[in-house]
Amino acid sequence: MSPSILPTALREGVEAALSSRVGRSVEILGAEPVTGGCIHQTVRISTNLREDFFLKWAQDPLSDVFAAEADGLSALKGSTGDSIDLTLPEVVGHSDTRARPAWLLLEYVPHGSPGGDYAERLGRALAALHQPGQGRYGWHRSNYIGSLPQANAPMDDWPAFWWSQRLEPQWVMASDNGWLAGLDREWAALESKLPDLLKAAEEDGCSILHGDLWSGNVYPGPDGGPVLVDPAVYRGHREVDLAMTELFGGFPRAFYAAYEDHSPLEDGYEDLRRCVYQLYPLLVHVNLFGGSYVNGVAGALRRAVASR
Repeated sequence: MSPSILPTALREGVEAALSSRVGRSVEILGAEPVTGGCIHQTVRISTNLREDFFLKWAQDPLSDVFAAEADGLSALKGSTGDSIDLTLPEVVGHSDTRARPAWLLLEYVPHGSPGGDYAERLGRALAALHQPGQGRYGWHRSNYIGSLPQANAPMDDWPAFWWSQRLEPQWVMASDNGWLAGLDREWAALESKLPDLLKAAEEDGCSILHGDLWSGNVYPGPDGGPVLVDPAVYRGHREVDLAMTELFGGFPRAFYAAYEDHSPLEDGYEDLRRCVYQLYPLLVHVNLFGGSYVNGVAGALRRAVASR
C-alpha cells in the first residue's frame, strides 16, 4: 500500500530517523495497516532497507507516551538477554514530545503460529524474567497504563506502593465519576488489611514487570515462541503480572504449570493476593470503559476484605 496514507510530517520524521541510524538516505516505500491496539494508528512500513518496521503514531498523543513505551520495551529487552526465550521488539526510534504526529518505530516481528510448547515457553520465560533483582518498587519515570497515567515513585514498602501508586489514584478517579457508590466501607477495610495481605512480596523480592500482561499483549512469533509488546514497566511483586494474565480471557493452563515449575508461588496467591492485584486493572477498565467493569471491581474488593 502506498506510503501516502502516512501524514507528510510523520513520513519525513521517520525517514530522517532511519537515515540517521544507518548513515544513508532511507525512503518509505509502502505502508500497510496492521492490528496493534485500540489507542494509536499502526502500520507495517517497507523501505529501501532490507527489513520492515512497525510504526505507531497519534496526531494528538499524551505528551511522552511513546518515550515511555520505548523505555519499557528497552528495559525488558535488556533484562531478557540470550538466556530467556522471549522476544521483545527492538526500539528503532521515536519522536520528541513536540512532534505532531508523534510516533514510535519498532522492529517488525511478524505473527506466526504457536508452537506445540508455546504456552510452556512463555511460562518459563516469564518466570526467568521475574527473577528478583536490585532496586526499589516503582520505576525511574512515570508511564502509562493504556491511556491513563501510571505513577512510579520509587518506594521500599510494597503494600504502600500498591496502595498509593496503583489502587488509590484509580479509585479516586472512578469515585469522582460516580462509578463506585456503596463500596466505601470495603475500600477503607482494604487499606487497613493491605500490609498483611501483601506480605508475601517480602519473600519474593522485587521483579521487573511487564505491567499490562493480558492476552492481547503477547503473541507467537515466526519461530512459534512468545513475543511481548505494549508494556507498562516497573519493578514490583511478580504476582501482579500473573494476576493480570487471569483476566480478560486468561492464558493456557500449561503456561501457569510451567511458571510454577520454574518459580513456585508463595502460599496464599489464589486465596489472598490475586484479587488485590486484579483490582488495579479492573479499576483501570472502569476509568477507560465505564460501568461494565464495576461488578468486577466490587467482587474483587469484597473477596479481598473477606479473606483471612
